[in-house]
Amino acid sequence: MYLWTKTFHILFVIAFMASVFYLPRILVNLAEAGDNPAVRDRLALMGERLYRFGHVMFAIMLVLGVLLWLGFRVAPHWWPPVAATGGWMHVKLLLVAGIFGFYMHSGILLKRAAAGGALPSGKTLRLYNEIPLLLTIPAIWLVLAKPM
Repeated sequence: MYLWTKTFHILFVIAFMASVFYLPRILVNLAEAGDNPAVRDRLALMGERLYRFGHVMFAIMLVLGVLLWLGFRVAPHWWPPVAATGGWMHVKLLLVAGIFGFYMHSGILLKRAAAGGALPSGKTLRLYNEIPLLLTIPAIWLVLAKPM
């Protein structure tokens, strides 16, 4: 059960991160779409669907992650206490919270743009797009190295 849970957790992490990385690209395109309402509406619709998809992926990822982290307390014969100890987990969870916060902020920007509000420039949004990468690299390293 542990390996299946871990497999699906990784799958949903990948799906969520795809949303995290792609939503800012939609924002860049929205910022650079100009006054073309058909393009803006289409991009806003794509962004809204992606945003909802990402929330569903995050919820499933979170449930499976909690099972991996604390499931051994519920059913120790199914989920061993592999990841239950160590400060690395707390740091990784803090980074994941930062990634989710970034995603929520991207959703706020998307809703603002869909309502006709202004977005930062395309150049600024391209830099903004790099934030989740800066949070993801140390999170992955912590999972692999488990240094603490």
